[in-house]
Amino acid sequence: MEVKQVYDIMNSVTKATLGEEEVVAEDLKNIVDIGDKIVNVAGVENYVRSLTDHIGKTIFVNRAYSGSVPSVLMDGWEFGSILEKVSYDELPEATENESWQLEDGKSYDVNVFTQPKASAKFFNKRVTFEVPMSFAERQVKSAFDNASQLNAFFSMIYNAIDKSMTVKVDGLVSRTINNMIGETFVDAQTNTDSIKAVNLLKMYNNRFGTSLKASNCLLEPEFIRFASLHINLYSERMTKLSKLFNVGGKDRFTSKSLQHLVLLSEFKEYAETYLYSDTFHEEYTNLPKCETVPYWQGSGTGYDFASTSKIHVKTASGNEIEQAGILGIIFDRDSLGVSNLDRRVTSNYNAKGEFFNNWYKFDAGYFNDLNENFVVFYVGDDAA
Repeated sequence: MEVKQVYDIMNSVTKATLGEEEVVAEDLKNIVDIGDKIVNVAGVENYVRSLTDHIGKTIFVNRAYSGSVPSVLMDGWEFGSILEKVSYDELPEATENESWQLEDGKSYDVNVFTQPKASAKFFNKRVTFEVPMSFAERQVKSAFDNASQLNAFFSMIYNAIDKSMTVKVDGLVSRTINNMIGETFVDAQTNTDSIKAVNLLKMYNNRFGTSLKASNCLLEPEFIRFASLHINLYSERMTKLSKLFNVGGKDRFTSKSLQHLVLLSEFKEYAETYLYSDTFHEEYTNLPKCETVPYWQGSGTGYDFASTSKIHVKTASGNEIEQAGILGIIFDRDSLGVSNLDRRVTSNYNAKGEFFNNWYKFDAGYFNDLNENFVVFYVGDDAA
């Protein structure tokens, strides 16, 4: 199993999250796993470095067309490291039904072997970092009046560690999403017929002959209504089997119960303020139920739309993407996720110095499956 140290990346992510720097280019290759074939996935454990990694979990993509499965999977397992995902590559083709064309003396072969076209994708990368902290009780007692104050002091330190871990883990999750957004834009650049990266502003201007700009389109109720319409349309379209909504071009569908819609909070708030508050039957223009994010990568230093709606990443496949104006994404719960999360604390007492050292450790695997449905909605003034 390949394990990457990401402590330096996480320190940069923390600064972006706290608004201490502008949105800058990030290399996500060491964070997100987009899967590999078995010939390239073999690895060894990281103890004696001679035992072969075992498959820890296998997922079979065998979803009934009218059914549903549980929500987003974020779990762990004790043994093995590889996440194996098995799927059927394409729908079986129909052939001639000879039972209605019987001919006298003709032989009908019943022994023809039809091989199923299944394949497996393997995810065997994990990222890790730790937050160290030392605790000395005897040496700090002179600064406080009683044990209650001392405990409150240490509680403050624990809280700071917990907040730091939360910021960093949230940053890793957002990078998992950003990598999938980036891969989708890469596909749109190479495949001009792609409908997975949807420029809502270009569609609006083409439809109505207007010249609305990305900088002020969210102030236009008619554009927000148009955008809501097409997000709802995509939600409906993704429930039907299609090859159009995933980069891998696989036969996939995503029922409503398995769809995740994430919108930039600015877009959702503008919709509620400039559109729904003045609409008599707002239920006909409302966006689907969704989650919101204040930004995709970082707030910049001023929370301006150009920063909050922007990503600038080098994707796991090695392509650099810089794109602003991203309003939202809608995706299948199997298209990305966090697996085998392991958060723990190890300690050591230094008898000479009379203090404890604690190491707050975090491991997890972050994956993108480009064969699953994922659509990004954005506004751009260019012709893309």
